Amino acid sequence: MDIQPALEQILSAITSWKESFGPYNPHPSTQIPAEHLNTALTNYLKRLEGNYPFFHPRYAGQMLKPPHPIAQLAYFAAMFINPNNHALDGGPPTSEMEKEVIKKLAHLFRFPENTLGHLTSSGTIANLEALWIARCLHPNKKIAFSEEAHYTHERMCGVLGIEHVKIPTTLTGEIDLNALEHVLKTGEIGTVVMTAGTTGLGAIDPIHELLTLRERYEFRIHADAAYGGFFTLLAYDEVPIIPFQAFRAISRCDSVVVDPHKHGLQPYGCGAVLFRDSNVARFYLHDAPYTYFTSNELHLGEISLECSRAGAAAGALWLTLQCLPLKSEKGLGPILKGCIRASKNFQQLLVSDDHWGVYTEPQLDIVTYFPYDGSTDTIDKTSQKLFEKAMNDPEDPVFLSVYRGKTNRIQQQYPKIIPHSSHARILRSVLMKPEQELYAPQLMDRLNTLLEEIR
Repeated sequence: MDIQPALEQILSAITSWKESFGPYNPHPSTQIPAEHLNTALTNYLKRLEGNYPFFHPRYAGQMLKPPHPIAQLAYFAAMFINPNNHALDGGPPTSEMEKEVIKKLAHLFRFPENTLGHLTSSGTIANLEALWIARCLHPNKKIAFSEEAHYTHERMCGVLGIEHVKIPTTLTGEIDLNALEHVLKTGEIGTVVMTAGTTGLGAIDPIHELLTLRERYEFRIHADAAYGGFFTLLAYDEVPIIPFQAFRAISRCDSVVVDPHKHGLQPYGCGAVLFRDSNVARFYLHDAPYTYFTSNELHLGEISLECSRAGAAAGALWLTLQCLPLKSEKGLGPILKGCIRASKNFQQLLVSDDHWGVYTEPQLDIVTYFPYDGSTDTIDKTSQKLFEKAMNDPEDPVFLSVYRGKTNRIQQQYPKIIPHSSHARILRSVLMKPEQELYAPQLMDRLNTLLEEIR
């Protein structure tokens, strides 16, 4: 995608906008000599070369990739203005854009029209707000989440002073509903966090099955869909390629978090939190003697724990969804389907090769696997050695990550493997770029070459 014409259009439009307010002289203290800028910028760009190639399909390590060029352009344009979406006078246009994208996200999850929500600077802050509301509604009750849930929940419970209960998971990474029900019987749980896409395995908690338990016990459900939320687009296809029942059940949760800076193709940071009951706005009530006077309409700072928030983030998401709408058959949908096919293709290559074992079948676009061997101790050591070899190869690196797998899960899949300690390091690849659909064979060939070299 050639963005040069768009960049020129942005610079021209911003220049015209600035000139419409009349001329002024910039203060001398803000001016940087050209030679100083050139030297500093050259050094800066050189240092950026030390980054891993998150854009390239050979990068299959963590949940990292650049934002879509459309989002880059929108963010770039808004930065010249630097709107603050805390109050309407800080960014009237981008505040309206934020309200519009929140409506689109609410529609994605089949939440009500009057859903209360806003963007945040991260999924961590979005989940913080969801847990804070949970505490406000049930101040003397605990939060329950699985041991595979993101560590932010335990951390934020500590920040908020909320007691929490960690629920064991199945061997494939989903919350164990039998263990959860045992805890629910105590009546001490106010909110259960269900994860739609764990960051380790990409596992999907059975949200649809939890709805049955909610009929027997009184508790709220918060869906942490920070990673997997956008895959809800595919849950309503005629032939879904994801665990559709769990994603459809998000529509009946009390709150949901999603990170547009992951599969929504946005720059950091852009999270979002949505509440089914708009009446929770009462917990946000506050007063400031110098703001909220320019309009009687809702100021987003009135329903957000954060104060200053980048209007550029809202603008970037708004423009992205104009060009890549939240549709399964076009826009964002085909991109997400490419990621699913990438993980399926890679998994099939692993399954058909005797040198490899698959830890769990991918539910989204995260694949966990290991070099097959006779014992989990050897698997642990070989995985770490291969990871280091792949990442540090000066000529042809491949970027992976490591996951601490359960040895009983490995033996369940491969009974001939001898277990030793309770856990073993294995390999993990996040295939969140649709280009990796066609790159999977090259990734497989490279891993086989590296494995042969270290054995």
